[in-house]
Amino acid sequence: MLTPDIHTAMNDMFVLKLPLIEKIARPVLVYLALIVLLRIFGKRELAQLNPFDLVVLLSVSNTVQNAIIGDDNTLAGGLLGATALFAINYLVVRFLFRHRRLDQILEGSPTVLISSGKVDRRALSKELLSESELLTVAHRQGFDDLAEVERCVLEPGGVFFMKGRVPSNDETRHGVLLARLAELDRKLDLIQNRTGS
Repeated sequence: MLTPDIHTAMNDMFVLKLPLIEKIARPVLVYLALIVLLRIFGKRELAQLNPFDLVVLLSVSNTVQNAIIGDDNTLAGGLLGATALFAINYLVVRFLFRHRRLDQILEGSPTVLISSGKVDRRALSKELLSESELLTVAHRQGFDDLAEVERCVLEPGGVFFMKGRVPSNDETRHGVLLARLAELDRKLDLIQNRTGS
């Protein structure tokens, strides 16, 4: 026989306060709404480039929490909501995997931000990115300057792909000549130091 305290605790943890269909529908509807909103507001939100975007993403999770759980804080309700989220995500991913064209429409297309070493300012403007934010991304990927980047693409998932410039034959020869001149200069300094002392 359960004591009243244990009975109340078990009731609070496992007895749903909302109808089962509502516990399933709430997370599914919030999930679908967030997918649409992320698609509308673009790839930048997924890239998390600056503190403002991070604040928005963190606030969204808090904002939709009550919409997902409703008036039910039970353990069973939370687990049911989480299961509904995982299930809808699994179904959407499976469906989009089988329908590639629809997946491309929903995700959008990649945006070329740098092509042939030149920054496309219209593409930056379209994605609401500044050159300084793009430079920060380049720094994270090991580039000192945007001039070192041959191509930069912002993928639909918010990931940046950057390809470095390959020096031309003239630039390579020029670098080799400068290195040889520096070596000759160093050897001349050694010879002068030996003969001078």
